[in-house]
Amino acid sequence: MLIIGLNGSPNRQGNTAFLLETALKSAAEMGAETESIFVQEIMEKAKRPFCIACETTCRGVCYAGTELEKVLDRIAQADGLLIASPVYFGTVSAQLKSFWDKTRRLRRYRKLLNTVGGALTSGGARFGGQETTLRTIHTMMLIQGMIVIGDSHEKSPGHHGANAAQPAQDDANALKRASLMGKRMVQVCEATASLRKNRQEGHK
Repeated sequence: MLIIGLNGSPNRQGNTAFLLETALKSAAEMGAETESIFVQEIMEKAKRPFCIACETTCRGVCYAGTELEKVLDRIAQADGLLIASPVYFGTVSAQLKSFWDKTRRLRRYRKLLNTVGGALTSGGARFGGQETTLRTIHTMMLIQGMIVIGDSHEKSPGHHGANAAQPAQDDANALKRASLMGKRMVQVCEATASLRKNRQEGHK
């Protein structure tokens, strides 16, 4: 089982990254293989970082042969994606949105169909736009046909995902929720493994 975390923050080691690593650690403790991808680093190397819908349907010509292509192909192999972003004006960061717009080719070939998805976010205040940011991430996932996880049966804060008020390392409720999300991610990935066997193969 492969669980990949997408750090959509402009900071490699910040509040969002701390929350994401907490969830990935929990998934790893349950036996999953985990990886973390720093989205900004990938997009900084892209010659054309913003999608302009140059083709319909998308063949990914704007990033063919680049590191971005390798990263997109890698997330297409994942059983689960943990997507994390700080709150920027009540929604996701520009870095994450730009990256996700580049997944049009994956959608064409249903590469993320039935991939399990969980959302995490951090904001500058307790009520700083976290839930609207989580909902944005959920929408991004649903358009790819992903399986979105929310609350677990265990008592925990955060019905829509793990959300922290900065500093994240001091937000005990957020860290508990992130750990539970990692655990639930593995459980749902195990339960839905057969669905991902039907994803189309052989397309780039």
